[in-house]
Amino acid sequence: MAKITYIQPDGTETIVDVENGMNVMEGAIRNMVRGIEAECGGACACATCHVYVEGEWFGVVGGPGEMEEDMLDFAFELKENSRLSCQIEVSDKLDGLVVRVPAKQT
Repeated sequence: MAKITYIQPDGTETIVDVENGMNVMEGAIRNMVRGIEAECGGACACATCHVYVEGEWFGVVGGPGEMEEDMLDFAFELKENSRLSCQIEVSDKLDGLVVRVPAKQT
């Protein structure tokens, strides 16, 4: 299990425990984190679970795969540290992960 911190555009933080094997999007949905819409339910078929991975964590999480990169093209305000939260699988190594929720999803 990992503690994941979701930071809203206004700076409000929500810290939740997410079980290993789930993804960061599922953790947000199950804990009613604002701003993670997840319209496709985690199928990597939209960009409505877009997040920004905090700098020190990006190396741990890693970059997007090819399919995710294609979907990120639809994300609003894409940045170098953009990821789809449905594609970040939770494990013990992500304990303490911090992601920022964009002001707007696609």
